[in-house]
Amino acid sequence: MLKDRNEYKILVIEDNQGDYLLIEDYLKEQIEAPIIERAHNFENAKSLLTVKSDFSIILLDLTLPDKSGNVLINEINKISFEIPIIVLTGFSDLQFSVQTISLGVSDYLIKDDLNSTSLYKSIIYSLERKKRKLQMKESEKRYSELFRLNPQPIWIFELETFHFVQVNKAASDLYGYSEEEFLNMTVFDIRPKEDVTHVKRALANVAEDGINYGKYRHLTKSNKILDVEVKSNFVTVDDKKYRLAIITDVTEKNRMEQEITKAIIRTQENERYEIGAELHDNVCQILATTHINLGILKKSINPSGLGIFEQCREYIHLATQEIRNLSHRLAPAFFNDSTLEEAFEMLLKNCNPENKYHTNLYFDETIDHSNVSRDLQLNLYRILQEQLRNILKYAHCKNIEVDVILKNNKLKMRIADDGVGFDINAVKNGIGLSNMKRRVELFYGTFKLYSSPGNGCEIAIDIPLKEENLNFMKSEWNKW
Repeated sequence: MLKDRNEYKILVIEDNQGDYLLIEDYLKEQIEAPIIERAHNFENAKSLLTVKSDFSIILLDLTLPDKSGNVLINEINKISFEIPIIVLTGFSDLQFSVQTISLGVSDYLIKDDLNSTSLYKSIIYSLERKKRKLQMKESEKRYSELFRLNPQPIWIFELETFHFVQVNKAASDLYGYSEEEFLNMTVFDIRPKEDVTHVKRALANVAEDGINYGKYRHLTKSNKILDVEVKSNFVTVDDKKYRLAIITDVTEKNRMEQEITKAIIRTQENERYEIGAELHDNVCQILATTHINLGILKKSINPSGLGIFEQCREYIHLATQEIRNLSHRLAPAFFNDSTLEEAFEMLLKNCNPENKYHTNLYFDETIDHSNVSRDLQLNLYRILQEQLRNILKYAHCKNIEVDVILKNNKLKMRIADDGVGFDINAVKNGIGLSNMKRRVELFYGTFKLYSSPGNGCEIAIDIPLKEENLNFMKSEWNKW
């Protein structure tokens, strides 16, 4: 029989000489050259383990002159430096053996059933378990360091109570809460109050595989709003299931994107305004002069050609009106001396020249006395303009309603029709809708679309009118 040639340093704690010699024989049957040391009692074992901690395995008799049973196991555990312990005993009590294993020993062997093979297998299995345990500890250590030192905010929270159970330093740095403060909070405590219902709904609808990605708003200790992207999944810690979330702060990224978008829109509006002004002040004037000159020439026209002459004058008049309407759409009149309400009335009138639709505009009179910036007014105008274009092209409706109100320091705009409606999922990525949504988000607002086949369409816009936003809007307007 081939023997194991690996080096094993074995401490046998056994007071019975006969049992020790038997154990020694069993070991030498399976191992080429085992290094065996013996301790006759607990104190002797304690002295050896104090000096040496490089034993591969400890074989422990449960009944020693100075200690025995569970007390002995506990004391050996304290000084064994995690060396695997195999208990050797004459007691075959199953409940006692299970209790012994629960105290941290690797195996429990009955002396009467012992042989060289069973002892050797127990040693090999115990050493392999130790190896796996050390690997697991090393893995947990690496995970802990990765969690703790990761530059991205990470936390773990309970599925039942939503309490934080672990947070890393990056989370504390970003949100301003200490680790202790975090552990006394839930995930809802870092959300604006108006977002909590949405967050609860999102957590309740997490996919079966546990993977979740979303964009949210978070609240720091100083009440600063953060735009964040959250990636989360289930994680098991100490046999309990939790949820781990990785946070990416995209506040600055969103701000820069908004700045770029505002610059693009500002350039577009400047160009529109210039084109509109050129059409109104130049082309319209040329046509008007032509119309007057044709009137002067009227007396010189042969009677047979008078009908064609008048038709030409009428075409010039119509062209002038069309160009004037176009210039007003490109450069809204409220830029100069009219109000947003009047601009909305003009839009509704121009989209309904034949009175095919019943239009209704409700405009909160307090808006004219509020600090709603021209920048915001222009974007609201463009949104209504875009949606009216959609309604005229697709809705086949009879009624169009537009409501603009101020409530709880929020500007709310509603555009609705009773047309054929549509499947939202089929068109939600359309350019027109995306442009309207983008314009609303520039002012930290929400854009909601409601429609279904046969049930018309409604757009609801909610824009907070915070003082700092108003000041920012005013500063932006001054750049135009």
